[in-house]
Amino acid sequence: MRNIYDLTLEELEQYFLQIGEKAFRASQLYEGLYKKRFSSFYEMTNISKDLREKLTNTFSFYHIKLLVKQKGDNVNKYLFELEDGNKIESVLMFHNYGISICVSSQVGCNMTCAFCESGRLKKVRDLLAYEIVQQILTIEQDIQKRITHVVVMGIGEPFDNYDNVMRFIKIINCNKGIDIGSRHITISTCGVIPGIKKFMNEKGQVNLAISLHAPNDTLRSKLMPINRAYKLDELMKTINEYIRKTNRRVTFEYIMLEGINDSEKEANELINLLKGMNCYVNLIPYNETENTSFKRTKEWKILKFYDILKSNKINVTIRKEFGGSVDAACGQLRAKTE
Repeated sequence: MRNIYDLTLEELEQYFLQIGEKAFRASQLYEGLYKKRFSSFYEMTNISKDLREKLTNTFSFYHIKLLVKQKGDNVNKYLFELEDGNKIESVLMFHNYGISICVSSQVGCNMTCAFCESGRLKKVRDLLAYEIVQQILTIEQDIQKRITHVVVMGIGEPFDNYDNVMRFIKIINCNKGIDIGSRHITISTCGVIPGIKKFMNEKGQVNLAISLHAPNDTLRSKLMPINRAYKLDELMKTINEYIRKTNRRVTFEYIMLEGINDSEKEANELINLLKGMNCYVNLIPYNETENTSFKRTKEWKILKFYDILKSNKINVTIRKEFGGSVDAACGQLRAKTE
């Protein structure tokens, strides 16, 4: 039985037409699901009792379960249990510009980036669209506030689950539903080139972020095995093609690792790699965990790295830290429970 939160508005319109109902029933149902937040079809009194029965017998209303909530300064970390018993996590962050959520797209991850907690537990399966959608709905119910920004950057590689992630975006972007603007949605990939090539042909203005973390092939291949399949040169050509085709700026995520990728040499290599590109670099202080030997770059060194990029006309920011009081690293809370 398919979950009702897994369907786009267009799919629901087709469903209603097929059973002899008017297409506008889909908008009524979407309003019940996403505006009024009904918890069963029986609460939808603007449709007939027979139709409510039919929907109940056709679609599942299952919701993911909240297992653990950790609360920190302007950040909440959530652990969820899925219908099959698998676990995923999300992070909620309160910014001065709104409230953002970082959602998971897979149970586990096969990318095995050396510094990442998510990759310690291999991919079990892809998440279905409804399991990503419900991360937003469940957390909005918890905080009783509207989430304004979404980043697909939690557990999993989004472009390794391309179709479900695109379906998720279509559902949350729909103005009859959660109605999160496409410019407030970001997909972060570690550099899956076939996914980037498909993504550049999608309609809408969803943002693209690249987890870069190293400015040369030797270092990046050590940190990120994906680089052995898709070298930096090919990745940068693809990103330049994406920028030309979409006229959209790309974000490069760069985790600062003490003594690994944070010297003046790496800063200058990064400048040469990105100069003239419509992009900006997001320097990320590393969330240390007991399971890796990597250490966070000292603050003065991050600032020096920032200054080198800035003085060479690279748009650069330092990500505000949120996770000191929670298990902030992607996959850390799930790894503890597993």
